[in-house]
Amino acid sequence: MTSTTRHRVVITGFGALTNIGHNAADTWDAMKSGRSGISTIDSKDFSKYDGWTVTIGGSIKDWTPDPVVEGREAKRMDRVSLLGLFAAQEAVDHCGFDFASGDPERQGIVMGSGIGGISTIEDSVKVLENKGPSRISPFTVPKLMANAVTGNISIRFNLQGPASTHATACASSGHAIGDAMEAIRSGKADVMLAGGSEAALTPLCLGSFMTMKALSTRNDAPEKASRPFDTGRDGFVLSEGAAVYVLESEEHAKARGATIYAELCGAANSCDAGHITAPHAEGRGASHAMRWALDDARLNPEDIDYINAHGTSTPLGDKAEIIAVKSVFGEHATKGGANGGLVMNSTKSMHGHCLGASGAVELIACIHAVRDNIVAPTINLDEIDPECSGVDIVANTAREMPVRRAMNNTFGFGGHNVSLIIGEYTG
Repeated sequence: MTSTTRHRVVITGFGALTNIGHNAADTWDAMKSGRSGISTIDSKDFSKYDGWTVTIGGSIKDWTPDPVVEGREAKRMDRVSLLGLFAAQEAVDHCGFDFASGDPERQGIVMGSGIGGISTIEDSVKVLENKGPSRISPFTVPKLMANAVTGNISIRFNLQGPASTHATACASSGHAIGDAMEAIRSGKADVMLAGGSEAALTPLCLGSFMTMKALSTRNDAPEKASRPFDTGRDGFVLSEGAAVYVLESEEHAKARGATIYAELCGAANSCDAGHITAPHAEGRGASHAMRWALDDARLNPEDIDYINAHGTSTPLGDKAEIIAVKSVFGEHATKGGANGGLVMNSTKSMHGHCLGASGAVELIACIHAVRDNIVAPTINLDEIDPECSGVDIVANTAREMPVRRAMNNTFGFGGHNVSLIIGEYTG
């Protein structure tokens, strides 16, 4: 049954698997240290094509799904599900809750993936063309479907409550976390897993973004390629990754004596309704998402200390986001952190763009900002673009400062925009 009570939603566990860390702690350590995970892609799949212009990306190296997913089970999953399940297992272990002890109908999951099982699709097309339909694996559909990540995690932890998948491009995991929050807030669930997973560093996906001229071609200096807000930025860097969170109602978490890491205060989403790939030039939809998230959290603009920007390192996107932030936050956005104003960063400068998983991966920086009072840097910010100036962007070195509340922005193709607000938990 649902309730008319607005339940507070808290974060009690999280896990991650990224190109800068094989768990959440290592991912955060790399973020605050300003350590890049972008490198040259080592794959014969790319080098065999004539005219290939992008040879860098954020691949997860030296990793195996064992012992979380072993042998035959792993072969029945696309990499996107393996990454997501690995991060989910860490989140569950981290939260200290035995899901088998709870009511499975009050425990659910919402995950996001912009691309889904793209490597399975590419491999299956090769099999079809070279060997015929009889050789296509019967596991092809359950591997490639976008909701496979949600399905596999729900099976692992017997999550029978609210369950869905968002595929809203780069905004996917932001949508997922916001929906999971609402399921708890409205009383439909006590515990939710939420996050995103993406494993789209494949020839078709990389090549498609390449022909759109959306990607950086700074192949000779991979670690310098992702440079949000910098005058020399030339596109984003495609990466893979996953992050998952355990969300609980405050009552459920306190009753079991859980460690509460932060509160999920508000969320909102919007659509530009303009262009299928380009952001609205004045950040119209992004502004709406940020304003509505503030309204949802019952906060004023000056209550936000830090924004983890979408900040992909594209010429159009970074500029539009700055315009939107100034529109929403006004003087608070421009007076600088030292004067009690807003600060911003983009951790994509280190891990690149994880597409549908980006919002979930970057929420790690928001949680630690409010817990540790440290804002990770935007690396490679050597000369800020004049069209991105006026906001205090934390450049190249982490900054220690009080952070009560943080906003996480994720914007995607199709005009999708999501803003989440994280706050310190004060009981």
